[in-house]
Amino acid sequence: MSKNIGYAFPGQGSQYIGMLEDYFINSPDFNEVFSIAKDVLNVDFKDLIQNGSSEDLSPTEVTQPLLLTANYALWKLSNIKPDEINIMAGHSLGEYSAYLAADSINFEDTLQLVSLRAKFMQEAVKEGEGGIAAIIGLSIDKLSSICKKISEGGHLVSMANINSDNQIVISGTREGVDNAIELCKENGAKRAIPLAMSVPSHCELMKPASIKFSNAIDNINFKSPKTKVIQNFSVSHSDDVDIIKANLVSQLYSPVRWSETMTYFKSLNLDQFIECGPSKVLTGLIKREFKETDIYSLDNFESLNNLRGV
Repeated sequence: MSKNIGYAFPGQGSQYIGMLEDYFINSPDFNEVFSIAKDVLNVDFKDLIQNGSSEDLSPTEVTQPLLLTANYALWKLSNIKPDEINIMAGHSLGEYSAYLAADSINFEDTLQLVSLRAKFMQEAVKEGEGGIAAIIGLSIDKLSSICKKISEGGHLVSMANINSDNQIVISGTREGVDNAIELCKENGAKRAIPLAMSVPSHCELMKPASIKFSNAIDNINFKSPKTKVIQNFSVSHSDDVDIIKANLVSQLYSPVRWSETMTYFKSLNLDQFIECGPSKVLTGLIKREFKETDIYSLDNFESLNNLRGV
């Protein structure tokens, strides 16, 4: 009997120095994907991972194509065809890995596209002018009210990643995020932590980037995905490539509705949930909710073998 399988691909924040080392040691096929990325972009991501510093990995123009490469290399090793998967999604940048895995776009084009995405995002906000923070322990309604109050005072801040009911990332101007952190603490947040990311993703500050990106994505050939890919912007799937592209553009300045996406996943009563990336960021968010589902994270070679039944 076939299994009911969901795949999820993480985005920025899941990278770290030394990640996936056992894959580099044990798998020529894994290394080959990194070699292709080096040929396309003239950047040696394997060397950065193994010999670089955390600061080397943090610029979004490095992080985005690097994580796409890592996610795709892991997907290739899982040796599952997209039409064997019931549903896919990617968190923010991870959405491009999902469409790549679903055979909607080829690897070389996706590398070029996410590199342009990163470039346009970095150009949209000068270094030091934007901010991002994780807020834990406040309701969506309360945090929305705080963001609205600060933004009306002239310092833009908004919810960027709604990861769960009480774990939300905010982004905006540096002043807006700093003010929101203080107000969140005053209003009972368990934690309010600035995050080290080089651009304030998924807020109105990314509108200029979205205009440039819209022109870039129009020149990339997409096909209808071979399985359902739930989009961050709409929490729905589409076979229409024009809708897919439009929603990927809107995603740049709109919140990642991950909590709703996982509610959708849960409604399917999945047999397996597989996080295809270098960390356990996404599996950590859903373990308590998906009690009847076998959960895998492919962050190490042993996990891959467990999935394969080796």
